[in-house]
This record gives sequence, C-alpha cells and structure tokens, in this order.
Amino acid sequence: MPTIAVVDYDMGNLHSACKGLENAGATPKITDSPTELDLADAIVLPGVGSFDPAVQHLRSRHLEAPIKRAIASGKPFLGICLGLQILFESSEEGKEPGLGIIAGTVKRFHHEPGITIPHMGWNQLELTQPNSPLWQQLPADPWLYFVHSYYVDPSDPAVRAATITHGSQTVTAAIEQDNLMAVQFHPEKSSTSGLQILANFVRSAVSGQRSAVSLKN
Repeated sequence: MPTIAVVDYDMGNLHSACKGLENAGATPKITDSPTELDLADAIVLPGVGSFDPAVQHLRSRHLEAPIKRAIASGKPFLGICLGLQILFESSEEGKEPGLGIIAGTVKRFHHEPGITIPHMGWNQLELTQPNSPLWQQLPADPWLYFVHSYYVDPSDPAVRAATITHGSQTVTAAIEQDNLMAVQFHPEKSSTSGLQILANFVRSAVSGQRSAVSLKN
C-alpha cells in the first residue's frame, strides 16, 4: 500500500482525510516533517480555516520548500479545501502571499439575492477535464460537499478540472496540472463519490510519478 503524507499544520480535521485514505487502501501518515514528505509516495494537503494563518503555519514549520520540492519532483499531490486555496498567489481573505504554485488569486463570493455565503452543502460538479484520473468511475456530474466563502480563480483556465454554479456565479471547484490535483470540496465528507475520488488519488500514488508541474521558484 502506498504511504501518503497528510500535512499537519494545525489547519483542519486531519483524521477525516486519513480515514478516507485508509478506506481507499492507503497508509496515511500525519506529519510536519520535511523528511517524511520527501519519503512519502504521495502528499495530501488538507485545510479548514483562514488563508493567512494557514500560510503562516506552513512557513513557521518550514514546510513550504518541501511541498514545492515534492510537486516539482512529479510526486502525486492533492490539496483539499483551504489546501487548494493556499497553492495560489494571493487571497482576498488576507494579506499574506500564498505559495504561488498556481498563478491566480482567491476571491470571495459576491452577495446576490437567493444565495448564502458561505456556500455550504451539496453541489454538482461540471467536469471540465473529464479524463482526469480523479474523476474515473464517477457518475456524470457528481454531487460533492462544500463549505467555503472563497473560491480560486486561476490565471490559466486550462488548469480547471471542474466547476460549480452558486447563484449566478460559476467558479472553479477543482484544478489539475500534471501531478498536482486540488479540490475545493471535501471528498472525505462526500459519500460514495468522495471516497471514489480518494481511491482514484491513491491509485495515482500506486502508479508512481507523473509529469511534474514547472515551478517558478
């Protein structure tokens, strides 16, 4: 079974993600050790909370460099919720620079009649990269569980792997670029479809390294 490092930076319920990975056949290991990130077969970066504390905690634990090193190596990498947002350059939620691995910003939903912020509950994905390894064996337009007030807006639309519509706003729900995958929803809370997505990620860890994202720094 592949060993998947689940990054511990005090920003989320790591045990729910671990349970989902275990159900998918992986051996998850919660860690904030750069060495263990280097040794793992794949990495999951979960996250719940606010943008600025998240990147501050990552940097205080000296985890930014090993995360970038793992992505640049071609190792399968999955960001979840806040773990998607901090991959970007900046956020309207805070002032700290993000990791800058994906070009673009994190924006807040704008208020309009009939929608709630945060966007909370089940929503239906529109798959914009239908051949992504993450979406294998899923039903068409699957339903996943979301809790968020902010969404990512990548500079390059080609990295979008799925979108959702909330009110009149259609926004990015997942990205994929080479070995880097990240989702705004919570797969560990998304019943059968969510567990299938985690199983698909575990399968990518078993199959080994993929073409690596080219990092700017």
